Amino acid sequence: MFQEILVKVHENISTVRSVIKINENLRNLAAQQKSEDEKKLFTVLQEDIPKLREWRIYDHCAAVTRLYAIYERFVEDLIRDWLAILPKLYPTYSDLEERIRTTHQMGVGKLLLDLNKGRYEHLLIQEVVSGIFHGVHDEEKYELLADAFLIHEQNLRKEILEKLLADAGVSNTWSWIEKHRLIKYFLREVRGNENTAEDELNELISYRNNAAHGVVDNILNSNLLLELCDFIETLCETLSELMTFQVIERQKSIGQIKEIGTITEWFKNPKAAVAKISKPNLSVGESLFLVGEAYCQLAKIESIRINDKPINQVNLSSEEEVGLKFDVEAKKGLRLYQQII
Repeated sequence: MFQEILVKVHENISTVRSVIKINENLRNLAAQQKSEDEKKLFTVLQEDIPKLREWRIYDHCAAVTRLYAIYERFVEDLIRDWLAILPKLYPTYSDLEERIRTTHQMGVGKLLLDLNKGRYEHLLIQEVVSGIFHGVHDEEKYELLADAFLIHEQNLRKEILEKLLADAGVSNTWSWIEKHRLIKYFLREVRGNENTAEDELNELISYRNNAAHGVVDNILNSNLLLELCDFIETLCETLSELMTFQVIERQKSIGQIKEIGTITEWFKNPKAAVAKISKPNLSVGESLFLVGEAYCQLAKIESIRINDKPINQVNLSSEEEVGLKFDVEAKKGLRLYQQII
C-alpha cells in the first residue's frame, strides 16, 4: 500500500551504508599498504587523501544529514500517499474527521498568503483552492492538497511527527512505534534497552543540526553510523505499517475488507501458520493482510494445506483449520483480512 516509498527508503539507506563501509575500508587500506599493488594505488591517491579526523568528520556529517533527509522525505511522502487515499475511504468531504478538515482549511489559507514564496512557487492558485471548493460545493469530487498538511519549520522529533500525522487523521503514532516488534528488537539487541526510540531520533536530529552548523564535537565511527542507518530504516518500516493499519481500519467500517480468520499456531521455519478460517475462497498466490497490535503486513500465500494435503485453492462452507505458508514472518494471534473485490 505504501510499498513504493518504502522501497525508495531501502535503496537510499543501502547507498548510505555502502559509502560508510567503502570509506572505512579505504582508510584501513591507506593505513596498511602492505602489498606492492596497494602501494602503487595509494601513491596515485595520496595527494587527495584528507587528514584522518577531517575525513571522519566529513563521513559523519554526510551520513547524519542524508539519513535525516531520507526520514523527513519519507514522512512527507507517506502523508501525501495517505491523503490521496482518503477520498476513497471517506466518499464525501463532510465525512472526514473535523481535525482533517480544519487542518486542510487552515493550511490552504497559509498557502494562499505564501503562494509567491520560493517554497510554494510550484503551486497554482487553482489547485490550492479547488480541494476546498469541491469539498464544500461538490463533496464527492474533493481532493486534499498535501502541501496544506506539510507546513512545518521544526525538525520531525516525536511531538512534531505526532502532530503532522494527527492533523492528517492518524492518532497514537508514538504508542504504535514503541510497541512495534522491529523497534523493540533494535532497542533490545543493538542498544541493550539503554535507549528509547525517542532518544534515538533526538540523537540523530542533534547530530544532523550540529553537522549543518559546522559544530561537530562527537564524531561517530562507522559502526555507530551503520546502526543509525538501521534505526531510520526500522522507523520508516514501522510508520509504513501504521499507515497500512489505518487504511484497513477504515476499510473495515465501509465494507471494503473483511476479517476471515485468526492464526492459531505459527511455525517460524518455514514461515507457516495454522489458521481458523471462516467461509472464504483462498488460493495460492493471493495476498492477505496480517493484523495485530502494532503489526500490519501484506502476506502472500505460498502454499495451502488441509488435513496435511497440499491444494491450490480452497472453498469453505464453514469454519475450518487451514495450513498457510506465507512469504513474511508472522505470529500467533494475528487476524487475517481479505480485500473485497
